[in-house]
Amino acid sequence: MTYKELSEKIFQAGKGIFDNMETYIEQDKEIEIAVFNGEIDRYNISETEGLSLRGTTNGKMGYSYTEKLDESSIDMLIEEAQENGKYVDTMDKEIIYEGSREYKKLNNFNPKLKEIPLEDKIEFLKSLEREAYGLDSRIVSVSYCVYNEMENSRYLYNTKGLSLEDNKNLAFSYLQVVAREGEDTKTGISYRIIKDFSELDYKIMAKEAVGEAISRLGGKPVKSGDYPVIIRNDVFAEILSAFSSVLYADSVQKGLSLLEGKINEKIANSKFTLIDDPFIEEGFNTCSFDGEGTATKVKKIIDKGILKTYLYNWKSALKDGVESTGNGFRSSYKSSVTTSTINLYVEKGERSLDELMEMLGNGLMITEVQGLHSGLNPISGDFSLSAQGYLIENGEISRPVNLITIAGNFFEALKDIEEIGNDFRFASNGVGSPSIMIKKLSIAGE
Repeated sequence: MTYKELSEKIFQAGKGIFDNMETYIEQDKEIEIAVFNGEIDRYNISETEGLSLRGTTNGKMGYSYTEKLDESSIDMLIEEAQENGKYVDTMDKEIIYEGSREYKKLNNFNPKLKEIPLEDKIEFLKSLEREAYGLDSRIVSVSYCVYNEMENSRYLYNTKGLSLEDNKNLAFSYLQVVAREGEDTKTGISYRIIKDFSELDYKIMAKEAVGEAISRLGGKPVKSGDYPVIIRNDVFAEILSAFSSVLYADSVQKGLSLLEGKINEKIANSKFTLIDDPFIEEGFNTCSFDGEGTATKVKKIIDKGILKTYLYNWKSALKDGVESTGNGFRSSYKSSVTTSTINLYVEKGERSLDELMEMLGNGLMITEVQGLHSGLNPISGDFSLSAQGYLIENGEISRPVNLITIAGNFFEALKDIEEIGNDFRFASNGVGSPSIMIKKLSIAGE
């Protein structure tokens, strides 16, 4: 039985109980390979599939889900969704969406990726580890040498005639090395997010990770004070991701975002443009529809410093009397619909990282932060994060810096941006950014 046929049987069984119904089905397959000391350390293949049912009765939404995708689950799904809906006490209306006028056609699945022989993927990892050890005698360990390949398929059907599906795949490779000199130990990483296996180059990745680890040896704090800083591309992407909930309409509606009432106001430097693009090729989450069946679209959330929109699902959109922006998502088929960015990124500028350092003159470049979950407050925008990086003197890297804490306010930092680099890349969390130069942050060190 096809997923669509199963969905039709569910809809038939739910007639008279629900006003409208929707099934959301997800299939995931993941391959994980890791090597350690030239041998396969881990090789896992996991496959999951599940179906969730949503049904509305008098504007109240009931949910249920199952991992057993056959007719034996139908009665349970109907009963649990009905029961679940009875206890919804929110006044907020939820709907089953009839569908958008058109959906962008995407070619988001590369069959060649899965056709690459397993032996080639293992050999790539072994070469990557071997190369890392061979580049410098101070590399004492390769902590992680991993290749992950992910496939995802989604199917959405509803009683309003909507029938959607999409498929995507990508691979992720990650290397972490440990360098030691005397008592000093430092790590360095390199990663790649790819849809074409030929884009993986073990020599370049090893050189990046080893170069970073070696360059961090001998790091020490700087004196406490306010410093102009460059936040490297991947680090700014991590910080931006941690604050992304302030962009969600439901956060604004609940009083959990300082962006309330700021639409069409200047909230950042005019060089700063923030985009949510569901179609960008390098994106983790490229898709033509969201978890409610709404067509996705490119949105400039902040355009040249001006806040242009919040991100909406249908529940928050109906509350504000607007259309959904196509940002209603589920973290899995088991989850209710929430709000999420798709491929969030900062538009790149025109300056290279070297030019940013030259403009900075004297200050710090931050290349790693820790404590993102405990050291920041998305509501107030305040953050205090342990960090490391490099001291910049006369426009050049002078020495490594560690054991410092950077502190500031995210919303103030957006206004204090002085320049934006052109070294754009997506971080491993799926958010993208170039390096960002900020007028000053408070540094706690010596």
